[in-house]
Amino acid sequence: MSTAIDTPPVTAEEVTAQGKARAKRGETLTGWAFAAPFAVLFVLFLVVPAVYGLYLSFTGETLTGAGSGLVGFANYGEALRDPDMWKSLGNTLWFTVLSTVPLIVLSLALALLVNLGLPGRWLWRLSFFLPYLLASTVVVMFWSWMYNPTLGLINGVLAKFGAAPVAWLQDPKVAMVSVVITTLWWTIGFNFLLYLAALQNIPEQQFEAAAIDGAGKWRQLFSIVIPQLTPTTALLVTLQVLASLKVFDQIYMLTNGGPAGKTRSIVEYIYESGFTGYRFGFSSAISYLFFVLIVLVALAQYKIINRRSAA
Repeated sequence: MSTAIDTPPVTAEEVTAQGKARAKRGETLTGWAFAAPFAVLFVLFLVVPAVYGLYLSFTGETLTGAGSGLVGFANYGEALRDPDMWKSLGNTLWFTVLSTVPLIVLSLALALLVNLGLPGRWLWRLSFFLPYLLASTVVVMFWSWMYNPTLGLINGVLAKFGAAPVAWLQDPKVAMVSVVITTLWWTIGFNFLLYLAALQNIPEQQFEAAAIDGAGKWRQLFSIVIPQLTPTTALLVTLQVLASLKVFDQIYMLTNGGPAGKTRSIVEYIYESGFTGYRFGFSSAISYLFFVLIVLVALAQYKIINRRSAA
């Protein structure tokens, strides 16, 4: 004789909970399915090369395979004693200082001018932003012609005013400034666009109230506009410093690091050490020293921004 076991009835709440759990699992699987292609590419093209590069920095790896065994921290020690590495790093820091300040100040000035309501604002926006869309090769070809000592437009204009021609890319005193001018013309549109968007988000009522209280345009600028643009300015300074530290394209194609190494950046020196000198281990060590520097700079900027925000 068998006894039946009574099973408690399933409540509507339990059915709903089970349905939600199944739906959540389905959403999770769907999410992983969409993320999987990116995750695979991220690991293959970023994580694996980064780990392999770190391994190479502890080896004497060369193109020929000679001395490819582990050498410990020898590459790092040699890099820290290398005067060419320090000179290239100094050039990079100097370029960062020369480029960051005008890229912030001039982009803000251009955004303020366009935001005043000039006629044909779409044309001004297009004119300032269009160079940013150009490839680095196109920019370099254009400015190489502009800087040509004999046929260039800039020296042609100077000659009309009786000034002597300038060897813009060949003179060690002005070569870095020439690269900065090219970079400024090329990349200012990005900063300009972000500043313009931030300006247009400031409520018009604040300017009307300030005008009623007797505040002029300059007072409104320093009491309303600039304080509210502080988050945008902090973001742009961070992005600009990090981008300037990694400069390579325009310097390599304009001057190839010359004259006399006056414009050679640290990234170009890493490239030359690895692909011209064929010392992959040594160039990898410099890369990771430079990576540590960039991380320290980013952390310092992050702390400064957080401290000012808290204040």
